[in-house]
Amino acid sequence: MHKPIHINNLSFSLPHKTCFHDFSTPIYHGNRIAIIGRNGSGKTSLLNLLNGTLQTSDGTIDCDKAIIFGYVPQVIESTDSLSGGQRFHKALTQALSLDPQVLLLDEPTNHLDQQNRKKLMRMLQSYAGTLIIVSHDTELLRHCVNTLWHIDNAQVRIFHGAYDDYIDDLHHHRASVEHTIAHLNKQKKTQHDALMKEQTRAAKRKAKGERSIHQRKWPTIVSVAKMNRAKETTGRIKSAIHDRKQALAEQLDELRLPEIILPSFSISAMDIREQVIISIHDASVGYLNQEPVLQHIYLSIHSNKRIAIEGNNGSGKSTLMKAILDNAQVIKTGHWFAPKQNDIGYLDQHYGTLCPGKTVLASIADYRPDWSHLELRRHLNDFLFRKNEEVYMAMSALSGGEKARLSLAQIAASTPKLLLLDEITNNLDLETKEHVIQVLRAYPGAILCISHDRDFLKAIQVDDFYYIADGALIQKERL
Repeated sequence: MHKPIHINNLSFSLPHKTCFHDFSTPIYHGNRIAIIGRNGSGKTSLLNLLNGTLQTSDGTIDCDKAIIFGYVPQVIESTDSLSGGQRFHKALTQALSLDPQVLLLDEPTNHLDQQNRKKLMRMLQSYAGTLIIVSHDTELLRHCVNTLWHIDNAQVRIFHGAYDDYIDDLHHHRASVEHTIAHLNKQKKTQHDALMKEQTRAAKRKAKGERSIHQRKWPTIVSVAKMNRAKETTGRIKSAIHDRKQALAEQLDELRLPEIILPSFSISAMDIREQVIISIHDASVGYLNQEPVLQHIYLSIHSNKRIAIEGNNGSGKSTLMKAILDNAQVIKTGHWFAPKQNDIGYLDQHYGTLCPGKTVLASIADYRPDWSHLELRRHLNDFLFRKNEEVYMAMSALSGGEKARLSLAQIAASTPKLLLLDEITNNLDLETKEHVIQVLRAYPGAILCISHDRDFLKAIQVDDFYYIADGALIQKERL
């Protein structure tokens, strides 16, 4: 047991933005909290503030000095040759050896295969202390926490309850916001029309008053008084209308809806007619002077089919993809039929198709030199790159979510017949993940996907499911 931790009016800012401000909440022993939000919103910073490795911009965290914290960061430095999953297990073991009352984990399921993810979740479910996790993993959020801290628009929104209930709440909130925005926009138009009418009436009153003075219909003193009262009335009406318009504008600014990507693809109906895209028969893959990683491979993929491959870390999933891509380091035997390299798109969690020295616009222009500047901008607009500063931004300055959207924009610009996806949802926030799902659901070609994220595989409508075990590729039940 530990005494309550009190967060009081906590704020954290970076030189270019405020991540969150005025966040207050108690943390009681046994709380199971997940911190969620967009990439760059301040989730890891909040975890580091709790851990004491980062200083607050404002506010306090009142915590008994006797409380023992265990912390596992997202990026685990290592001088040895351990895999990402092995590094995590080593760091987690070290953290648990402290017998912590509060366990802080940053994206703990990244790089873990399905088997190790299940082991981790079982351990977290049985952990008796206080748990605070930064995660985008919906399965972990669904089974291991009961409180959500959602960082959005520089605020931390607290939700007590199940993750699915929170998603339902967000959907209801979105519907309410859409209704409110429509109502406010209607009011805004009404106020604009009222202002235009008042300006017309004021101009007519002014002209009439000037004519009355000119024609000597009013005594001079009376005429000046009437003119002044008319100006004051017009000024008050205009001021009231402007105030109402300003209040409406501020309300609209506060109501932010997640944007939706509606992509268009360059592939034609003739290119996706029913045909075999990949045929692998009695094949093996491996590396020079080593035993084959996979043997007796049989795999057939038709156009517009979606195939998922799972397996433990190091089982050969990525090696199989490299073989399809004709990677020179991979030794393969047997019968292989696959599309030409120009008809295969490849996307992984590191976005290796992006050239660091180029701008967003140049990266699409390379794929479609036949497009005009207007066509390039229109295409980027579909993937939420709209402002000049976004379009001309250097690749090295992009966030993880922006890199994901740009990689998908490249694929849509020159649509391949086959798309290979290797753990692309690692490190993606929930909103960017939804963008990826929107694009992949609309993608018309065949997909071969490596992923441990079952919710993601269901969302992109995977048709068949394969598992690698003991050096063999085994077809399993439909998802």
